Amino acid sequence: MPGSASGTEQSAAATDGPQVIAHRGASAYAPENTLAAVDLADAMGCTWVENDVQRTKDGELVVVHDDSLARTTDVEQRFPTRAPWKVKDFTAAEIAALDAGSWRGAEWAGARVPTLKQYLNRVDENRQKLLLEIKKPELYPGIERDTLRVLGEEGWLDRSHVRGRLVIQSFGADSVRAVHEQRPDITTGVLGRPAVADLPAYAAFTDRINPSHTSLTAEYVAAVHALKGAHGKPLRVNTWTVNDTAAAERVAGLGVDGIITDYPDVVRNAVG
Repeated sequence: MPGSASGTEQSAAATDGPQVIAHRGASAYAPENTLAAVDLADAMGCTWVENDVQRTKDGELVVVHDDSLARTTDVEQRFPTRAPWKVKDFTAAEIAALDAGSWRGAEWAGARVPTLKQYLNRVDENRQKLLLEIKKPELYPGIERDTLRVLGEEGWLDRSHVRGRLVIQSFGADSVRAVHEQRPDITTGVLGRPAVADLPAYAAFTDRINPSHTSLTAEYVAAVHALKGAHGKPLRVNTWTVNDTAAAERVAGLGVDGIITDYPDVVRNAVG
């Protein structure tokens, strides 16, 4: 569980079982990827939060999952003629004006899409840790360098953050490789389930293999753990998105190192 006295992911997992990671914050209860979801995860005692980073038309990094703003904001009402409402086609100021909460209920009206800077500052204020996903990097050439620049500007590339409070992941293996090449000290993860035969190639530039929980077997977890990653430590497995007690108990029994969930309270109770 989160909150090991050592403050590092490695030792916490070793002593307390799988890390519980709040997927887009406590997204079962608050609008995903908002500061409210970060704060609710903190209130639930969840140290680790996961988010998604994309880039606006004018180069600002924002925290939002879909490459379209339509599902989680009121962009269709505010800009009805600009379908399909892609993040990359809107400026940071336009996105900042959107309501990113009302879709989850009136009590969340007025929640905003945070910039990455705002998000990092809130996670830091809460003394939380961050699993940062670079979303759809093929849409945003150079987003790895942009992400590292913002992390540096906000104080997230110092020794304490890099060693124990930050992991960068992506479905794009090339994106993960780019992060590793630019900042070899950062812990990285590849989302998905590469073939066992391909794992040694991934191990050269990553530290985590993070598959969907429905694809996991004990044999696959063991094959990942048998290899050492880019930092000379055994590769680890963070699995997603585990949202009920039975699934949490199953993947914990398979030996995973982290569980990504919309329901951090449910999963903590299951594996704690």
